Amino acid sequence: MTSYYTKKLSGARLQRCYDIAPLRVQQYLESEIGYLISRLRATDSVLELGCGYGRVAMRIADVAARVVGIDVAEESLSVARQLASSSEKVEFLLMDARTLHFENECFDAVACVQNGVCAFGVDQERMLEEAWRVLRPGGVLLISTYSDSFWADRLAWFELQADEGLIGAIDRDASRDGTIACVDGFRAGRATPAQLHGFAALLGVQTAVVEVDDSSLWCELRKPSL
Repeated sequence: MTSYYTKKLSGARLQRCYDIAPLRVQQYLESEIGYLISRLRATDSVLELGCGYGRVAMRIADVAARVVGIDVAEESLSVARQLASSSEKVEFLLMDARTLHFENECFDAVACVQNGVCAFGVDQERMLEEAWRVLRPGGVLLISTYSDSFWADRLAWFELQADEGLIGAIDRDASRDGTIACVDGFRAGRATPAQLHGFAALLGVQTAVVEVDDSSLWCELRKPSL
């Protein structure tokens, strides 16, 4: 799935997906960002995994001391750099979340939002372990995915994207159980509460799964302090 975001759904095309979002989806996107920034401190150094064109990273920069956004799509990063050209607090780097080129314990928070944990289509265990490695003791890994309560609105949004040719036509027969499928091979699932708790178990911590705005599920993983 990573290749889909580098070859077809990147840069201005990715930005257009958000520009055409219906009002209910816009509410979801705003509530997701609002919850994320409520969990951050003004002194935090934050890493965003799969930052796309910088939509979330630039909002994080409004509240945090430093933000680094990484993505595998150079076209999306180019748009992000243009949009954030006046900010000295945010930086965008070409990097794979499975192999982070950062020292151990160098960020106060790592964010993987907008269902990135599923949408990236990569080894989740490897990605989580890398995020955990770069977190400082006491730091937090914040993960969001779609709530099943949001399914109808989410599907309608993806159908708009398909209508504009941004993604392939929706395969209605294959789109079910939280996964949207397109005839060109694109698939976007979601993590269940059980899977989110599984992420915590993998890292040896506990978590509470929080639903926000009947649209997103959140998993907050706190790295033990020394």
